[in-house]
Amino acid sequence: MTMKTKVRKIGNSYGVVLPKEAMQAMKVKEGATLYLTEAPECSLRVTPERPGFEEKAQIAEGLMHRYRNALRELAK
Repeated sequence: MTMKTKVRKIGNSYGVVLPKEAMQAMKVKEGATLYLTEAPECSLRVTPERPGFEEKAQIAEGLMHRYRNALRELAK
């Protein structure tokens, strides 16, 4: 499923308005917390908050930082 939206200026920041169908697909409501995660090719993955997600993300960040040299070599 592909949906199109635009970046809009909101005060001194920028925002993206999510279509109703996107909210339904992610099973979230107004006020929900969403996480933006870097993905390949200059893209982002939008993920709704799930129990334990933040802890797992912090662990992954720590491991990527700790093993950054090994991961860089593997990526070659």
